[in-house]
Amino acid sequence: MKIIGNLLWWLFGGLEAAIGYFTGSLAMALTIIGIPVALQTLKIGMLCLWPFGAEVKNTDCPAGCIRIPLNIIWILFGGLWAWLMHVLFGILLAITIIGIPFAKQHFKMAGLSLAPFGKDVVLHF
Repeated sequence: MKIIGNLLWWLFGGLEAAIGYFTGSLAMALTIIGIPVALQTLKIGMLCLWPFGAEVKNTDCPAGCIRIPLNIIWILFGGLWAWLMHVLFGILLAITIIGIPFAKQHFKMAGLSLAPFGKDVVLHF
């Protein structure tokens, strides 16, 4: 069932969204200072590429004090817009019964795109 859900996700815009996140990740990786942001957009892109069967977990990284400033910077420079986009699409998809599983995936991505530092994506194939 996960494979069918992911194929439908790719067909109806998930692949384009993942390509957008990967392109942004590549653009940020070209600068030295943008590498931490590039890793986070790559993480969101992987979740956007394979949302059914993936889960977002908190990391056990001991560098917890740096997460808060990085997440604040993330929110100010684009994270809020990504969160708004995923919430809007989630609400629109939740209107129909068929769209509810896809809405749940958008809400999962919204949580990650609001504050990605300190979270990890685990893909279950």
